[in-house]
Amino acid sequence: MIRQLPLPFPHAPMFDGTAFLQAPSNAEALAWLERPDEWPLHRLALWGAAGSGKTHLLHRWARHSGATLLDGASLAIEPPTGPVAIDDADLAGERALLHMLNATAEAGFAVVISGRAAPARWAVRLPDLASRLRATLAVEIRPAEDELLRGLLAALFADRQLPVAEPVQTYLLQRLPRTPAALREAAARLDRLALAAGGRITRALAGIVVADMAELPDQAEPPYFDEDFAWPLAAASRDAPGFL
Repeated sequence: MIRQLPLPFPHAPMFDGTAFLQAPSNAEALAWLERPDEWPLHRLALWGAAGSGKTHLLHRWARHSGATLLDGASLAIEPPTGPVAIDDADLAGERALLHMLNATAEAGFAVVISGRAAPARWAVRLPDLASRLRATLAVEIRPAEDELLRGLLAALFADRQLPVAEPVQTYLLQRLPRTPAALREAAARLDRLALAAGGRITRALAGIVVADMAELPDQAEPPYFDEDFAWPLAAASRDAPGFL
């Protein structure tokens, strides 16, 4: 019997509009994305935990607005030609991000940025950048509800074309961490296990993934944020909601 080995092909998530799951946790972000004329300084920041849907929302807004979607980690100093969406803007170089915010403001282009914390809480060294981040309207994508997590898990399996019985999905939802990131990791692991075993996803396979993920170390805060290290310009508005 020939055992099928999983090949290391990355799985790219689909970011089309029909795949996005709307819920109370992301309703405020969706509402603000539809009202760019009301954004102070033409800027909006979306923030929330890893896997909460920030990237999906930026794809959605960029497609509807004709904006250029940029990756914060590789953001370069270059002139914008229209609206801009910057995913993981908290990973961008400070000078590149400051240049982009200044250039879009001068041109009157709308900008949406995303990060894991509110921009006023990013530990930045450039005073001008800290000032612009504090003046950006920030909207949180809150922790996902039960129905959103259930819908997301089903969508993840459908995206990978994996038939998974509802009792197995319920088993996973009851035992995995209650975060979209954990569900995505579980779906990826199950995909690889099922391919290696040459069979369907069973409760036994699901149990292996749950046990393996339970042994992972706790996720630390991202390196750009430290509760005990407050930059002076950001400290005053650290917990201020809304207009930061």
